[in-house]
Amino acid sequence: MFNNLCIIGVGLIGGSVARAARKHGLCKKITGFGRENDLQNLELAKKLGVIDDYNLNVEAALTGVDCVVIATPGGSLEAIFTLLKPFWRDDIICTDVGSTKANVFSAAERVFGEIPNNLVPAHPIAGAEQSGVIASVDDLFVAKRLIITPHKLTDPLAMQRIWSFWEKIGAKVVAMDANYHDAILAATSHLPHIVAFAMVDLLGHKDEQSAIFQYAAGGFRDFTRIASSDPTMWTDICLANKHEIIQLIDDLKDELTKIQQCLQNDDQQKLFNTFNYAGQARQRFLRIYEN
Repeated sequence: MFNNLCIIGVGLIGGSVARAARKHGLCKKITGFGRENDLQNLELAKKLGVIDDYNLNVEAALTGVDCVVIATPGGSLEAIFTLLKPFWRDDIICTDVGSTKANVFSAAERVFGEIPNNLVPAHPIAGAEQSGVIASVDDLFVAKRLIITPHKLTDPLAMQRIWSFWEKIGAKVVAMDANYHDAILAATSHLPHIVAFAMVDLLGHKDEQSAIFQYAAGGFRDFTRIASSDPTMWTDICLANKHEIIQLIDDLKDELTKIQQCLQNDDQQKLFNTFNYAGQARQRFLRIYEN
């Protein structure tokens, strides 16, 4: 499908893309690119067989490449595009794997002056608490949703090739407007992460934190699992999508205030109705998710 795939950021997601592409025979060669501080990780990636080779020089890394996958934190996009610009070619398809999409187009427009038609942003809804190439696996995207967010200028053929690439490694691919994507993911992913981070930060600063964590039940562990996610990545995600997230935080404050008032007023029925509705809504979500 591709002759030479270049992965910029060979970590959990980038490494898993490489492993899956190799497993399904979707490229002949996989090259990793990074900077001096990435050298140890790139050497490990090569030793593990995740990539065939790596290069710290972007021009050399792009030689013979026909697909570039950017798998670095969202805050680095403008810097990455600036590095790529002098060597950008029409015969290279460029995609990414970030959790926010409107910022991909805005960063590209700042660097290139317009949206390149061979840029096809994508977001695999998959991950793990662990990070780094050591955590990468070849089946991370199997049966997971993958959202492509094309621009009106996106080349249909480039989009189709990226669509096919993700389908061949097992993902369930859909297309969506970038802004709509960011609004949906703010509610389903970004806000839940913030709540988990905030909850553990709150309890971790309590004087009795040792007792709290010692006697926490399994539900607490499950609920706060995502607070172990990469803080650098999630800082970038939240800042990139802050306008959507801020509104949702306000909505959550209102919901918590409503529950607080139920408790203050001993309003058993209203409290029950809130919990009951939430339970029914979750069951609807599970039915949709399973389909």
